[in-house]
Amino acid sequence: MKTILIVEDEPTLQKTLSVALQQGGYEIKNALDGEVGLALAKEIKPDLILLDLIMPKMDGFEVLGELQKEEGTKDIPVIILTNLESSQDIERALVLGAKTYLVKANYDLKDVIQKVKENIATKN
Repeated sequence: MKTILIVEDEPTLQKTLSVALQQGGYEIKNALDGEVGLALAKEIKPDLILLDLIMPKMDGFEVLGELQKEEGTKDIPVIILTNLESSQDIERALVLGAKTYLVKANYDLKDVIQKVKENIATKN
């Protein structure tokens, strides 16, 4: 079973994503801030990470940067799920290694699940 780590500080969205992905047959791990998310990523090495950018303790950009530094985590596909829409933020996240960048307001749950499936399928 593929494992997905959801790093999202909004409990309601985290729960909604978790339930939908579990129904899709994935094992889900959750973190409510970047620090816990990074520690979990290093520990469990999930098959994919859904990552918010605006979070307490450590933001998503910092998490991305740290993931890229580690041999064990640099190849984990990361999907950014955020409210930040500026082209600078998008470019920065992609340069830091994100595979896909989704703006929360522009995607519904079905779209997010589809992106997860696409990105997990392409993982080596």
